[in-house]
Amino acid sequence: MRRLPPLKALPAFELAAESLSISAAAQELHLTHGAVSRQIKALEDHLGAPLFRRFNRRIELTAAGAAFLPHVRQALQVL
Repeated sequence: MRRLPPLKALPAFELAAESLSISAAAQELHLTHGAVSRQIKALEDHLGAPLFRRFNRRIELTAAGAAFLPHVRQALQVL
């Protein structure tokens, strides 16, 4: 049986992917930047692939992140 990813990380990932900003996702979720960053890291660890490329003051989706995003959106709509 496959384990589900950390569910609380899915909205953080979706918002960060839409805005390409962990800070914007954190503000939207009323969390700290660090909390959202840790949630996304936990999701990446669970999946075994990086979802974002991290630069000094910006992020961009990796191919894995871009492929995962539509599935996250669909799952969040169902939930």
